[in-house]
Amino acid sequence: MYSRPFIDSLDFASHGRKISGEIPVAELPRLLDALENYQGMLSYTVRGGVDKLGSHYLDLNVTGRCQLLCQRCLGGMDYPVRLVTRLLLRDQASLDNLDEMSDGRDEDEAFDSILAAAQLDVLSLLEEEILLGLPIAPKHELGSCLAANVGYVAMKNADKDEKKPFAVLAKLKLTK
Repeated sequence: MYSRPFIDSLDFASHGRKISGEIPVAELPRLLDALENYQGMLSYTVRGGVDKLGSHYLDLNVTGRCQLLCQRCLGGMDYPVRLVTRLLLRDQASLDNLDEMSDGRDEDEAFDSILAAAQLDVLSLLEEEILLGLPIAPKHELGSCLAANVGYVAMKNADKDEKKPFAVLAKLKLTK
């Protein structure tokens, strides 16, 4: 069992701190439901900072690989995890009023916000962001999925064996 890092998010961001590490996929319990197996390691970096408008933020970077369950063939599918995101730290009042809040940010610069916490569980935060980034229905690429290939071959064979009911009408049209 790996020790879970906790940070005071506002202090971490104010001082521009950074935390890095590796975590086995098996140590992320909510992620396990989406996986075919629990093999793999994820590397992460969390860096805090304050932007030019005085907003505290956390930059998250996660890389690694995991095995998702293909929804076509129900087999394992190698999936690269590449997560790069910025999360703004907000207090409860500003999160409640986020829709009404306008602090000079352009629409293009909008970032997701989270509640600033004195005891922020870094791995839970990373797990949540990874889950949000996973495909809803993961599938192998066409041509590499066993079920898709079997279905394609079956369709080709069915076309060969199937009698065309309107072929007789085509012949009638040609004879007139």
